[in-house]
Amino acid sequence: MSTTLERPVAGAAPTDVSFNLNGQAVTASVDSEKTLLEMLRDDFNLTSPKNGCAPQANCGCCAVMVDGKAMLSCALKAGKVAGRSVVTLEGVPEEDRQLVAEAFTRSGGLQCGFCIPGMAVRGLSLIQQNPNPSREEIADSLKQHLCRCTGYVKIIDSIDMMARAKRGEALPEADESGKVGSRLDRYRGQEFVLGDWKYVDDIKVDGMVYAAMRFSDHPRAKLKGIDAAPALAVPGVHRVVTAADIPGERYVGLIKKDWPIMVAIGEETRYVGDVIAMVVADDQRTARKAAALINVDYEVLKPITSPEEGLAPYAPQIHPTGNLLSKSSVKRGDVEAELKKSAHVVEGTYQTQFIEHMFLEPEACVAVPEQDNGAPMKLRVFSQGQGVYDDRRQISSILNWDKDRVYVQLVSNGGAFGGKEDMSIQGQTALAAALLGQPVKCTLTREESMRVHPKRHPIKMHVKIGADAEGKLTGIWARMIGDKGAYASVGAKVLERAAGHATGPYRFTSVDVESLAVYTNNTPCGAMRGFGANQAAFAIEALLNKIAKLVGVDGWEIRWRNALRQGDTFCTGQVLDKPIGLEKTLLAVKDKFRAAKYAGIACGIKNTGIGNGMPDEGKASITVEAPDRLMIRTGFTEMGQGLFTICIQTACEETGLPPGIFRAGTDTSMEHDCGQTTASRATVLGAEAVMNAARRLKADLEAGLMLSELVGKVYPGEVRFAYTNKPEAKVENPKTHITYGYATQVVILDDDGRVAKVIAAHDVGRVMNPTLLEGQMDGSIHMGLGYALSEEFVMKDGHIVTGKIKDLGVLRAHHMPEVETIFIEEPDPETAYGTRGVGEIGLVPTAPAVAAALEAYDGIHRTTLPMKDSEAARAIIDPRWKPGKGKA
Repeated sequence: MSTTLERPVAGAAPTDVSFNLNGQAVTASVDSEKTLLEMLRDDFNLTSPKNGCAPQANCGCCAVMVDGKAMLSCALKAGKVAGRSVVTLEGVPEEDRQLVAEAFTRSGGLQCGFCIPGMAVRGLSLIQQNPNPSREEIADSLKQHLCRCTGYVKIIDSIDMMARAKRGEALPEADESGKVGSRLDRYRGQEFVLGDWKYVDDIKVDGMVYAAMRFSDHPRAKLKGIDAAPALAVPGVHRVVTAADIPGERYVGLIKKDWPIMVAIGEETRYVGDVIAMVVADDQRTARKAAALINVDYEVLKPITSPEEGLAPYAPQIHPTGNLLSKSSVKRGDVEAELKKSAHVVEGTYQTQFIEHMFLEPEACVAVPEQDNGAPMKLRVFSQGQGVYDDRRQISSILNWDKDRVYVQLVSNGGAFGGKEDMSIQGQTALAAALLGQPVKCTLTREESMRVHPKRHPIKMHVKIGADAEGKLTGIWARMIGDKGAYASVGAKVLERAAGHATGPYRFTSVDVESLAVYTNNTPCGAMRGFGANQAAFAIEALLNKIAKLVGVDGWEIRWRNALRQGDTFCTGQVLDKPIGLEKTLLAVKDKFRAAKYAGIACGIKNTGIGNGMPDEGKASITVEAPDRLMIRTGFTEMGQGLFTICIQTACEETGLPPGIFRAGTDTSMEHDCGQTTASRATVLGAEAVMNAARRLKADLEAGLMLSELVGKVYPGEVRFAYTNKPEAKVENPKTHITYGYATQVVILDDDGRVAKVIAAHDVGRVMNPTLLEGQMDGSIHMGLGYALSEEFVMKDGHIVTGKIKDLGVLRAHHMPEVETIFIEEPDPETAYGTRGVGEIGLVPTAPAVAAALEAYDGIHRTTLPMKDSEAARAIIDPRWKPGKGKA
């Protein structure tokens, strides 16, 4: 069968290219610029190859087989495949498709899933050439691929399992009990592995047009004029949208509305990700080319690029309220007196860096107008955000519509890590759809994604601590200043959290901590895994090691003497009156730490729930849609952590029904607004809400009713923790958070100074799904190692320096050391099944443990992240580095 498609891009001279695609002879009309990836996705509607970075060829998500060899389709022009054979996962023999799907889901080799089809193609290609690859050979084959979720451990497990099955070994049986604690396969995991799951950019709607942004050229400049005529003259352009077209509120924000979705003429830009205008056109490439043609008249102004500069007298005001966004303080006891009488006092200044989230799926949104019988227009918005109810609220305000006219559906996203809490392009896309009355899709390129979304806060911390002669900690004094970037996002809360975690998981008799969040003209900073706790950990753990040396004990002993126990008071003043597993995590690693030649140790604590005076809520429902189909809806976001799987396991545990009968999702069709999926709280609150809904369903089943009799019935479930106090509240024994996660990690170096092994012992409360939990920890440690050694998002004069993936220093598969996870179950009596949040705590101790290991190896006390001067970092970032030198 021969197929011919004709969809040349406007203005380009098309030529025909004939080749074999998934076993069929096809012909397509392409221009000289079109890549194989574009042709496969746009012309043949094949969506297993994903666009994570085109045309950088640095993420591997677009891998396909060309003449039997895995190749990156974003780096290959469509015309180059003339006469060749191209195979995507859609065209792989069904037996192999099933093998790939089962191996990856059974091994837990996926989380968000966006990168996995490319990994699967690479694995199949490798096994064809080498039927019995070693783990090292598998990791080496993945050098062109990037995964931000898994830490690669379970991806390597998956490809190894595929190879074993190809050699005749049986796959492990699936655990289909669905109960809490079982290794239930990830919900819809096989769809994600095979690329059948439709992410936002995979969605196509009849009559859809495409939008592209025109961003600011300068971090700080007065916008004097916009000339859209050159863009409007491009064939295929429908409209250019500017701030003047916004009918409602132009400023949005999760906490503070200080972020304009478009900058208006007469205003100043605040960073290079500010949107000046948006072009809507027939296709994406035309929209982008037209956007680049918009002429913008500026009065260029000198940007503020550091917090210190922002706080200087007479500094230009980035916002009308000034450059200081927030000041957080934690004070109890007399620190000055405690330090004066302490036997040992140490201090230091520690600096952390900007970090790019580097989720694999760039931002995308689809907005579809819906209108019936003359009723007011409604919008259906497909969002990848971390809070669809916040999206709905903000989109409604932009359009000046009642919120009931906006329906937002979560499309489980390709990673977030906090970077998709703030709206990125949902508001502009919805606006364009409302103005044109047509479906609109907007997808950012990787460079645009890095330009737009918030980063991890760089924080400078000056900290002083005291201890008695035995090493028991006394007082802590700390001053922190964080680069907020251009807009508030959730930065005030990040700096608040850093202050509240300044003591780490240790007892101090007195505390004096202040933290500042300061506006600059850098890229905004917001939520990222760890949320201030990991920055604080870098400082306190380093100073604890200094105390240990003065006292004459090792890193384990000083932590044992000061570890928080039940009844102790945390930094924030909260008395920890529930069981704590920190001691057990220390005991779990004690012998391994002391047996290692070069090792570092660090502990961590991370709150679960937003707390600090804000109610933490979970809302869910179970709808009996058919006798064999029950729908679980939750207000939280699935973004690779496995939330929907946990919700199904909770329902199975409570009702005794099999997992295959349940579906799960998030949308705004029911009022399940419980805020952002943040603060490691989705499992704790989401599971309890589902548990309560499931118990209502169970009561009907136990009363003798059949599911066939319950079709259409909705069982709601809620949980609400409203007892926490604001940090400034003057109350005795304040409660600042629902619960906490605790951890101890050990990092071991080899004789060449490389990270050889990470041992992570964590009190998780209850292991809900071992496979998912292991994957969360592997991925957290991967991120923590990059944070410690190689990762950095660099800006100069408000402009991005590290605008390519290859510049960011994210670890690849062959960089990852051995990871050993140890899970302690010390249940929290207030939460469902005793769970504690685990999404963030996994990287809190990692960087300080690496720093301690490096100091054990070379004697250097490092105070700045990333620690690129170390042998461990050079082994990652320097291609000329060779092992075998031994310790210098």
